[in-house]
Amino acid sequence: MKKKIVSLLMCGALALSLTACGSGNSDEKKDNGNLSKAKYKVGICQLVQHDALDAATDGFKDALKDKFGDDVAFDEQNAQGDSATCSTIVTGFASNKYDLILANATPALQAAVSATSDIPIVGTSITDYATALEISDWNGSTGINVTGTSDLAPLDQQEDMILELVPDVKKVGILYCSAEANSKYQAEQIEKYLDEDKVEYKEYTFTDSNDIQSVVSALAEDCDCVYIPTDNTAASNMTIVNNICQPAKLPVICGEENMMASGGLATLSISYYDIGYKAGEMAADILENGTDPASMDIAFAATTTKKYNKDYAEAIGITIPDDYEGVEAVAE
Repeated sequence: MKKKIVSLLMCGALALSLTACGSGNSDEKKDNGNLSKAKYKVGICQLVQHDALDAATDGFKDALKDKFGDDVAFDEQNAQGDSATCSTIVTGFASNKYDLILANATPALQAAVSATSDIPIVGTSITDYATALEISDWNGSTGINVTGTSDLAPLDQQEDMILELVPDVKKVGILYCSAEANSKYQAEQIEKYLDEDKVEYKEYTFTDSNDIQSVVSALAEDCDCVYIPTDNTAASNMTIVNNICQPAKLPVICGEENMMASGGLATLSISYYDIGYKAGEMAADILENGTDPASMDIAFAATTTKKYNKDYAEAIGITIPDDYEGVEAVAE
């Protein structure tokens, strides 16, 4: 009897363990019915859920659905901001021998490259592929099984925006997550332009969402303007940024529109849906025509637009030039 009870307990523990492992890849979605019945099977690994990355994923899926209809099926999984979970997700895609992987954000791309050198990988929401993949002799394409689209808006124009909106700026606080390589790249580029204009700045980095509040609080006491690059951890915590910076009447210039609408002042905006859709068109070319991703140049947003958060501008008492497009703040 004791053996039977022990056996039952062990089975129960194993079942719970398997359930826990399965729940690590949350927000899993399999579209268009059974994956096994589709002509093309595509795995989607998205680093974290926020509006920009969600829009890129939607654009990617729409492009492939427009091209292939029900002949394409997706295994869509969200890593909830955890790089280790990205690795687990894409290793599963590789084991299942999917036809193509979408890596949405830099940690997802890096995990996918580590998981497979054979399955085509299309990235999106990647700021700089050379930085993400540690390619020193960059010529526009990766030379490996990777291509995709970049979310980089011109950084010199973003620095121009800081000076345009805060002409008397004394010190810019540059806020980003130290774990995101592409955020560091953007910070370094912005710093070069600030150096040219002799504007003082200081980096304020956080390791994850647990210390962002204390870091932003320190920044608010020391700076009179904030710049945040296209940083996924910051994007997921813009409410915290807003709750500190808006009462301090700090202009917050963001790397992308959804961050700005959730708690910033202005941005040089691109459409994440559009770069996702372009990534989907590139994926379709690979799937249908056998085009080698290694030779496909990374694509960029076709247009940029100056936008500002009307509620934030009113709250901090700043007048925005007429060539900016006003957007409503996102309710949290």
